[in-house]
Amino acid sequence: MKLRKAKIKDVAEIQKVINFFANRGEMLPRALNELYENLRDFFVIEDKGKVVACGALHIDWEDLAEVKGFAVDKNYQKLGLGSKILTACLKEAKQLGIKKVFALTYKPEFFSKHGFAVIDKNELPHKIWNECIKCPKFPNCDEICLVYMPGGKK
Repeated sequence: MKLRKAKIKDVAEIQKVINFFANRGEMLPRALNELYENLRDFFVIEDKGKVVACGALHIDWEDLAEVKGFAVDKNYQKLGLGSKILTACLKEAKQLGIKKVFALTYKPEFFSKHGFAVIDKNELPHKIWNECIKCPKFPNCDEICLVYMPGGKK
C-alpha cells in the first residue's frame, strides 16, 4: 500500500470512500466539484491501484488549517491507514508553519489519540464557517471540534 498526494484520477474513488460513510451518517458528504477544487489538500493510500483511504489538510488562514475528509474503506479498517494519513497531514502543517490544526468530526476518539484536544467550536474564528453555511446541518452542527497545536498545548 502506498501513501501519496491525490491525483485527478482519484477523485471519483475518494468520493466513493467518503460518501459510503456519509450515507451512514458518520461524516459529511463531499460533492465532486468540492473534491476537484480541493484536490491538492488530499492524501490517499492506494492498494493495487485502488484508493482505500483518504484525508486532507485544508489551509484556512496564515496560522490555521483543518484536517477533513478522513475515510478508510470498510475492508481496510484497523490497519492504521487513517493514522498514516493524519501523520502526513500534520507533518505538512508543520512544514508550512501552521500553528493550529483543527478537526470537526463524529469520531473524536481517533483525533484524541493523535494529540488533538476537544474545544468549543466558538473558539474557532468565523473565517472557517464559510464552508459550514453550505452544510445541510447548519446551523445545528453536531460535530465535535478538536484542535492540535504542533509543538505546543491548546
